[in-house]
Amino acid sequence: MVQLESGICSCSQSFFCTCHLYVYHFIGENKTWDEAQKYCREKYTDLATVSNMTDMERLRKSTETLTEAWIGLHSYPENNNRRWYWSLPGLEFKETQTRWDSGEPNDVGGKENCLVMNNQKWSDFPCNDKHQFICYNKLILINESKTWVEALNYCREKHYDLVSITNLHQQRWVQERIKEASTEFVWLGLRYTCTLDFWFWVSDEVVSYTNWASGVQCDDCDMSAVMEREGRNQWFKKPDNETFNFICSEI
Repeated sequence: MVQLESGICSCSQSFFCTCHLYVYHFIGENKTWDEAQKYCREKYTDLATVSNMTDMERLRKSTETLTEAWIGLHSYPENNNRRWYWSLPGLEFKETQTRWDSGEPNDVGGKENCLVMNNQKWSDFPCNDKHQFICYNKLILINESKTWVEALNYCREKHYDLVSITNLHQQRWVQERIKEASTEFVWLGLRYTCTLDFWFWVSDEVVSYTNWASGVQCDDCDMSAVMEREGRNQWFKKPDNETFNFICSEI
């Protein structure tokens, strides 16, 4: 296996590339855009966002077969004022991030509402066309029931860490992943220390965003945070010897 390493990014010829906070996966199967989105959401996080073209160039160099691949950008015609959206809910599309090929987007026949990347350039295509595609993963749902400490050790041994949530976008990412959980709650990487009397992320991120359910129980020793799979996906405090599914993060 040939490794391509450059600073903050590492790629290989196994169609796998770790860049910043995401792991990109090139899927060598031909699917429609909707089929590709469904596949990525079931097995990874979503279709790829490619605001950092340096990362995607490293991925492209890792395999010569990466041509005309779906990414996670699509549009809805709105009163002749076309707008583009990323597949991932809540992620804002910025016009400054575009990498359109010459003459694109041209919307031939008014039906080209999904985006293909080819050699770093973007073109609009009919969503029912079939292409290979790029998924990305930051969050891995583990459908095994473990105590909080067991979940922490599992994530650190096999991935990077238990997930941290520091803003609304990350909250939405986790919400998407836990839909397939087999337990009512899912462990997060947030724990209470009764010695110092505060909550902390095991990743050392600052607790700047929270989504606690109203009326949750008081803080107590040996408690950690979970997110509910259903409802409003709020956070609850649970004794860390209970067992739930959990979310690991990639670096």
